[in-house]
Amino acid sequence: MKYIQRNTQETKINASLNIYGEGRGKIDTKIGFFDHMLESFSKHSLMDFEITCEGDRHIDNHHSVEDCGIVLGQLLKEEIYPIINIERFGNAAVVMDEACVECDIDVCNRAFLVFDMSNYGDFKGKVGDFDIELTEEFFRALCLNAGLCTHIYLKRGKNLHHIIEATFKAFALSLKRALYLNKNIQIPSTKGVL
Repeated sequence: MKYIQRNTQETKINASLNIYGEGRGKIDTKIGFFDHMLESFSKHSLMDFEITCEGDRHIDNHHSVEDCGIVLGQLLKEEIYPIINIERFGNAAVVMDEACVECDIDVCNRAFLVFDMSNYGDFKGKVGDFDIELTEEFFRALCLNAGLCTHIYLKRGKNLHHIIEATFKAFALSLKRALYLNKNIQIPSTKGVL
């Protein structure tokens, strides 16, 4: 289990992570819908993590959401690299009623994010107290700090709650599959290092 504490003038975050856990999450960011999404991420990735965040929510939720992504990305990077005995690539498409979101991940220590919700149109609005455009900010912060090349694509959907929840679940399943332990794979690269 890895631990991290990150204090800035905008947020104070304490977090821990075990990537090969049982899917137990203890989340308190003071943003209800975001907490629900992180609990879903923990559950479906089978990662155990705790995160508490005190942020400048009197301004908005941006700093809290982005900084939680930074911290989780840093924890993932500590746990994952150097890469050995993992599948490396993972993908999943998750349906939630009318919504379907696909996520493809390469655990390669080369950070990149494609986040395409254009099938929805103008990806703005709120679910509860959560600004939906912060979904992309969270995944960008996480992927850049973890060294993950990630493509997230909305195949179809109308209900914002369903779309965002399918996004978190697809990411969780894709990451779980990419990190699946395989003793037959020493280093999953022709370079010999990642």
